[in-house]
Amino acid sequence: MSHIAFATRGDKHAIEEGTAFAPKFDADGLVVCVTTEVATGDILMVAYMNAESLALTLETGVAHYWSRSRRSLWRKGDTSGQTQTVVEMRTDCDQDAILLKVEAGGDGKACHTGRRSCFYRKVENDKGAIRLVVDGL
Repeated sequence: MSHIAFATRGDKHAIEEGTAFAPKFDADGLVVCVTTEVATGDILMVAYMNAESLALTLETGVAHYWSRSRRSLWRKGDTSGQTQTVVEMRTDCDQDAILLKVEAGGDGKACHTGRRSCFYRKVENDKGAIRLVVDGL
């Protein structure tokens, strides 16, 4: 169990301009997290964090997430070896999204499909025919 406590959310000015970290969790107790590779800026994945996974990430410096499908906490890399060491954490203006800049461990493949990024398909509109095209990521 973590010993980190997040600040109580104040008024709009305090949230947007203040220094207190007061993440806004949704009705399910989650906040979205975008994870990028620090060296390239490439987006690796989007996941969710609950208060426990966010606190563990801050305490350990290793990315922890909440799996909505498994309804459980997971430390990135426990089963895949694809650990993510946090170099920097940011939050957006209203503190309802997290950005992690990480160094990807293992062979650097963040996606469970074995790809470097979960964003390996482009959505293309060819005269109304919408399709997905796999690119090099």
